Amino acid sequence: MKSQMPLAMSPPGQSCRICEVCAGRGLKRRLVELGLTPNSIIQPLECRRGCLLVSINGTRYALGRGMANKIMVQPVYGEVSQFG
Repeated sequence: MKSQMPLAMSPPGQSCRICEVCAGRGLKRRLVELGLTPNSIIQPLECRRGCLLVSINGTRYALGRGMANKIMVQPVYGEVSQFG
């Protein structure tokens, strides 16, 4: 099994699979509304001061660093990227 890490620690450009969200109901509901659910593929694009720009299903979002630290991911290798 590949090791998990917080999304905030994933290098820009590395596609990742969301494993779990370690947060309360409110944040989990908000992330589901954005499409950030377990087994979704997400790609960190850029790390800015206080936030992380990510792409999921072709849509870009800015996540606060605290939020990104609650999203546990695994790197995905050998899959075709759907991001641009």
